Amino acid sequence: MSAALHLARPEDLDRILDLVTAFHAETGISSDDATRRAGIEPLLEGLPYGAVYLIGPSRAPVGYIVVTFSWSVELGGMDGYVDELFIRPPVRGRGIATEVLFALPRTLADAGIKALHLEVSTDNDRARGLYSRARFELRSDVSLMTRKL
Repeated sequence: MSAALHLARPEDLDRILDLVTAFHAETGISSDDATRRAGIEPLLEGLPYGAVYLIGPSRAPVGYIVVTFSWSVELGGMDGYVDELFIRPPVRGRGIATEVLFALPRTLADAGIKALHLEVSTDNDRARGLYSRARFELRSDVSLMTRKL
């Protein structure tokens, strides 16, 4: 199975929303259709703050990854944040996510992105192993803190 990445377009909205719904249900993220649509649709229409990639065949994707962008003085430019990564359960364990996490950083680096960040639950050993294999490093000197507005 190929982990080919395809930059999602507006016509991919329904396919992506189906995947996002499945991901949120699996992980216990509380969201409704309107919230999911509001989070994805602007990125497909060219909002410059992020990108959505379909994973696998674009007509029948096996997953998706959302990357959002910000600016880092520390890193000297734009950085990215893996906001969501989902692979359909029947095709997990085949190296698709690993392939994505090696291919996407190369693409982003070619576009001038200085670093790619992500968050992972401290009790999700499988995901932590995946991200370690993909050369993401735990930063022991910082903690993610959030204030919802």
